[in-house]
Amino acid sequence: MAEAKPKPQDVLDQLTYQPPRTDWMDTPVEIRKGMYCYASNPKSVATLGLPNARPWNPLEDDWKLPENWQQIVHEGFKERLERFRSFKVFMDICVRCGACADKCHYFIGTGDPKNMPVLRAELLRSVYRNDFSRMGKILGKLNGARPMTINVLKEWWYYLFQCSECRRCSLFCPYGIDTAEITIMGRELLNLLGLNIDWIATPVSNCYMNGNHLGIQPHAFKDMLDFFVDDIEEKTGVRVKPKFMKKGADILFITPSGDVFADPGTYTAMGYLMLFHYLEEKYGLDVTWSTYASEGGNFGFFTSHETMKRLNSKMYAEAKRLKVKWILGGECGHMWRVINQYMDTMNGPADFLDVPVNPITGTRFEQAKSNKMVHITEFTADLIRNGKLDLDQSRNDYLKVTYHDSCNPSRGMGLFDEPRYVIQNVCNHFYEMPPNTIREQTFCCGSGSGLNAGENMELRLAGGLPRGNAVKHVQDSYGVNMLATICAIDRAVLPTLVDYWAPGVQVTGVHEMVANALNLPGQNERSTNLRGEEIEELKAQAEGDADE
Repeated sequence: MAEAKPKPQDVLDQLTYQPPRTDWMDTPVEIRKGMYCYASNPKSVATLGLPNARPWNPLEDDWKLPENWQQIVHEGFKERLERFRSFKVFMDICVRCGACADKCHYFIGTGDPKNMPVLRAELLRSVYRNDFSRMGKILGKLNGARPMTINVLKEWWYYLFQCSECRRCSLFCPYGIDTAEITIMGRELLNLLGLNIDWIATPVSNCYMNGNHLGIQPHAFKDMLDFFVDDIEEKTGVRVKPKFMKKGADILFITPSGDVFADPGTYTAMGYLMLFHYLEEKYGLDVTWSTYASEGGNFGFFTSHETMKRLNSKMYAEAKRLKVKWILGGECGHMWRVINQYMDTMNGPADFLDVPVNPITGTRFEQAKSNKMVHITEFTADLIRNGKLDLDQSRNDYLKVTYHDSCNPSRGMGLFDEPRYVIQNVCNHFYEMPPNTIREQTFCCGSGSGLNAGENMELRLAGGLPRGNAVKHVQDSYGVNMLATICAIDRAVLPTLVDYWAPGVQVTGVHEMVANALNLPGQNERSTNLRGEEIEELKAQAEGDADE
């Protein structure tokens, strides 16, 4: 059962930012309910072929570790130092200047010094100095070194799963240290001992066995899209006709499964269907879905490089089997960080696919010439820029929209302008949050990297404080009532977050708004949006709120 949510004022009142009276090495870890995720299901661990699958409980003293667990960690540490040069550099060059300290949303929201990126990295760096540094071996604690003990291991686990790998801290590091990469390495070491969390291990296992994180069978995936087809027909009078596993199609479309099975992402999926129907009717574009590659997200990214590679490969295997020209990807977060930062050295280059060219506009997507995959907001922005969509912005006039830059597409991909361009062409009222909370400096949703569970709700709400505060600002200043985002995890977790910190604001995907504005050939007089809400009533309500 999920823990009860603390009141917002209680979260704010407990923030003192006072350091503990003892040195950080002498301050024991306290694993507290509401701040951690449940241990991984041993069945999921075994399915993935990861070591030491067994039931265990983080609150118990005995974590059921192998007898030689310290040797396993030491050898795994050594192997990664030799394999990843960046990891060794990051272990060596930090001068502990503290430039990153107040940039982490979890530190801002909890006030826990060990959530400062510099100190979270020191949890690993201290063991690195003890085991692999000459000065650390000689001077010990005076050099910031300490041996690996069971208490240190538990501290690793507790705080490495209080990092969403958003990379905001790396933006401010004068040495360019990517603390997210340190977290990734630390989690890999924990996985050598079977110390994962279930909200990562089970989705990865599901994806490995069934093609998506939710473990939905192919027929159920198709059934959901069929339900969307019925809903679209009810609201527009047009019956769209999605294709599945069509060999020789122009484009393979892959989106996170959250868009198919979880509100409000389902309305974004309906938007995809309507857009593809429009493009087929008007221009003959041939897009296919796949019930095999039914997941764009990659929770393997939060487990290990090898698991990430394994899950990423299925998308390209399906594109090769279907003989499509290139891949179009939906509104996802970590899917795009994997594609843009890791794909070429993991599964690429995808030489069997064409360099993506929009067959409707002739635009060649040079940024995708290696991975052969285009983000749907890039695709839609190109269509709008070339006048290929028939849009009625007034259908979104009841919306006052702000945009949340999802961490991975923004800092991991550089996707800043295209989503905004699309939003500003499908609705008339758009407002930016403060500059130090958007674009490169965007704050995380507080639930990324597999932390979007229910049992760690206190952590999620605390970590979401900076984003919630920025949303509250534009709500108070401009009457913003809708937060748009291009990440499935954001669409799943931000409704809870904004309802907590900025009640009255809802969450949407960009292509839900595109679909609401899109005029389909042969449509009826559309009186409702995709959520079934009467547009005129919403406009009247919005005007009344503005008058107040």
